[in-house]
Amino acid sequence: MKRLIIDVREPIEFKEDAVDGAINVPLSIIESNDKVNINIPKDTRLIVYCRSGNRASSAILLLEAMGYTNLVNGINKQNVENVYLH
Repeated sequence: MKRLIIDVREPIEFKEDAVDGAINVPLSIIESNDKVNINIPKDTRLIVYCRSGNRASSAILLLEAMGYTNLVNGINKQNVENVYLH
């Protein structure tokens, strides 16, 4: 199963410390544009994370409204690395 890790923190946070291979799509961008195009099939497993899981949870609701169907709240960098990268 194909998966994509999405960090929804702001770019400065992403540059400081991110999961290897993650892409940065800040929640602020998702919120401001309901036509966010991350160029992936709607059923790709998206592991969404931030610092505490709160922004990830908000992003998941918005992505679901956009038609994405395989979403996981990875909570934060440590959790993603421990749970989803092994």
